[in-house]
Amino acid sequence: MLYLGAALALATTPATDVAMAQERAVPQSRADVQLSYAPVVKSVSPAVVNVYASRVVQQRPRGFPFDDPIFRQFFGNSPLAVPRERVQRALGSGVIVSADGTVVTNVHVIDGATEIKVALADRREFEAEVVIRDERSDIAVLRIKDGEDFPFIELSDSDALEVGDLVLAIGNPYGLGQTVTSGIVSALRRVELRSNDQRVYIQTDAAINQGNSGGALTDMRGRLVGINTAIFSRSGGSDGIGFAVPVNVVRQVIEAAEDGEERVKRPWLGATLQSVTPDIATSLGIERPSGVLVSDLVRGGPAEAAGLRVGDIIVTIADQQIETLEDFGYRFSTRPIGGSVPITFIRDGETQNVALSLVPAPETPARDERLLDGNGPVTGATVLNMSPAVAEELGLETAGSGVIVAKVAEGSVAQRIGLKEGDRIKALNDREIDSTRTLEAVNARRDRIWSLTIQRGDQVLTQSFRS
Repeated sequence: MLYLGAALALATTPATDVAMAQERAVPQSRADVQLSYAPVVKSVSPAVVNVYASRVVQQRPRGFPFDDPIFRQFFGNSPLAVPRERVQRALGSGVIVSADGTVVTNVHVIDGATEIKVALADRREFEAEVVIRDERSDIAVLRIKDGEDFPFIELSDSDALEVGDLVLAIGNPYGLGQTVTSGIVSALRRVELRSNDQRVYIQTDAAINQGNSGGALTDMRGRLVGINTAIFSRSGGSDGIGFAVPVNVVRQVIEAAEDGEERVKRPWLGATLQSVTPDIATSLGIERPSGVLVSDLVRGGPAEAAGLRVGDIIVTIADQQIETLEDFGYRFSTRPIGGSVPITFIRDGETQNVALSLVPAPETPARDERLLDGNGPVTGATVLNMSPAVAEELGLETAGSGVIVAKVAEGSVAQRIGLKEGDRIKALNDREIDSTRTLEAVNARRDRIWSLTIQRGDQVLTQSFRS
């Protein structure tokens, strides 16, 4: 289970306002107050599953003499000091979203798993395999191997939700078995800021605890509106602040899995944006700070091709108001690839409209993903060649060139020296790193002293290590 905290708000789509308003009503009598959620739970719970993920981990013997450096120097290859394999098991939840056994859960539930099983509410168990995993949204799609006519949950439209709507959270907290909690939508499009990206969530006060990860957040019609993912907590238990990935984000990952894609492709803007602050609004003569400012453009990118310029302020996308950078990021990234989307912007005080093409970012050069092995300090890091596509996946504003760290293996040399996801490898032992192939070759050398230069954000850091 993840722990987080952040803030933002959401607007609804005009097309659904009237229909949703007609379904909402304040209780008018004692009978209304005594209404039960049981019919909704009965229709939904058969499609909520427990997910059991097993992974093999290496565990070194601990305690004297194994922790003594002299013992390790002389007896490092002793059978007594050889790492032992241990099976580690994780428990989470999942949701069946189609009759063929397609299951949605969180990436962090099945991360590193060598075996995955799902258990249905009727106690049947099946083996499952990973079809696609999207680190950016923390959503993974599994498929039950022995396919049959499974119960499933219909997907809703998370953009139709409003703060105050009733929701149910269903999952397997603490391994107790299937549990249902109720609450309301507390806020929409809360944002968790990470080192290279941001994730957008529905916030709810329905109790969500460890083990609920990957479970269903449903509306009162039994439709899936989100995948329970995280909690904000000081104690580790529910404090009434839970977070779920909106189903409109989840739908992108499901569609990519159905299309046989290896990864989720999102539209590429080809521009750097920033929120309009009060100071920027004053300097531009705008009454209130809203919209996003185009601060840089990628030559030949979709934004430039559409006619946008540096200094333009985008105020709507597909007729939906844009208040902040997070607003635009969510509205744009959840659009399907293909066709175009209408954009309204302000230039020199005048409102203008353009059509922005929805195309994926180009993968040039090829990513050439490599898990590094060898004697150097970056051993255990998974690295990629930078490209607009890689920058888009990792949530980086600009692509640039060179090699970037996509993942750092637990307990690896790279982790021990402090290497992090998103670091750019600039040089290793005075050799400029221009590709993953070059980095792999240098890291395999048997040098006794190593000098590593990385870029982390706006900082360039150099550190030396003994082999």
